[in-house]
Amino acid sequence: MSDTALLVIDVQESFKHRPYWSEQDFPSFQTKLLNLIHTARERGWAIVYILHEEDRGAFSQASGFVRLMDFLQPKANEPIFTKRVHNALTESGLQAWLHDQSISQLKISGIRTEQCCETTTRVASDLGYSVDFVLDATLTFAMQHPLNQSLVSPEQIKAHTAMVLKDRFAQITNTADYT
Repeated sequence: MSDTALLVIDVQESFKHRPYWSEQDFPSFQTKLLNLIHTARERGWAIVYILHEEDRGAFSQASGFVRLMDFLQPKANEPIFTKRVHNALTESGLQAWLHDQSISQLKISGIRTEQCCETTTRVASDLGYSVDFVLDATLTFAMQHPLNQSLVSPEQIKAHTAMVLKDRFAQITNTADYT
């Protein structure tokens, strides 16, 4: 068994019901993520899906949207964990599962590059995991800068995430690095 796990973070229907949702980068993200999942299966990596849940809104169980996006088809041995905080490790049961599976290396992918993906990366590094942040297998959306009100593009957000994580918390990779 491999000591590596691919984490697929928050790739859930909830996002499609948020005002900032954009299809602009979604097709490329979907293709890259599916290729990465295929590679992970070929290499024998564990694949773990994580969902985010909140009390109200599109991320609540009552909404019916706290489920994987339809293009994802987990195998029976690919667990799904649910979290209520920004990192996937500390309260979802995932950390204990990874320990039980003797996982020491994580590949990070998913939605909201700068939020749950980045936070999980930082926490994983602090917990001693070797982490690859698979930048092109993450997705985010434009945001308004709080100081000057300018629009920050997804590309700018991803570039910033890569800059602050590189060699501190993770290696920055792309899906092509695994083919």
